[in-house]
Amino acid sequence: MLAALRAAVLRQLGALEREFAGIVDSAGSAGADDEHDPEGATVAFERQHVAALAGQARERLAQIDAALRRLAGGSYGLCVTCGQPVAAARLAARPETATCITCATRRR
Repeated sequence: MLAALRAAVLRQLGALEREFAGIVDSAGSAGADDEHDPEGATVAFERQHVAALAGQARERLAQIDAALRRLAGGSYGLCVTCGQPVAAARLAARPETATCITCATRRR
């Protein structure tokens, strides 16, 4: 399941990176002067939005890779904070999670 999730996130990240490059390419030299371009604010917003989504995808990929290391090390499914088992429903909803719900709630 983690490997399939990793592949899906990699596909998503690739699509976001292509979209970002397309936004930058389409802006051309006008993208260098968003302040004076009537479309500049929109282009800048789109660029930042896609960049933020790509950053979130990279973070999720890092979490999945960490979960794969825990799986290989035999500690997958155990909270990295308290060592107690992570509920099966939590792992089913978010397989890369590293903490139980109690510890995750405390961190907020």
